[in-house]
Amino acid sequence: MKGAAKQAKGAIKETVGKVTGDSKTEAEGTADKAEGKVQNTVGGIKDKAREVLNK
Repeated sequence: MKGAAKQAKGAIKETVGKVTGDSKTEAEGTADKAEGKVQNTVGGIKDKAREVLNK
């Protein structure tokens, strides 16, 4: 959940940066999106590991 929220926040921030011409905000949004993707991936791996261990 945290990863998905971070991705959404990043997408909004990136779009605002593009619309306003603020390259710093755009870059921060891109970074937030990437961080959110990593969080989702790590969370998925942890979930899969728990699933395998609990069988």
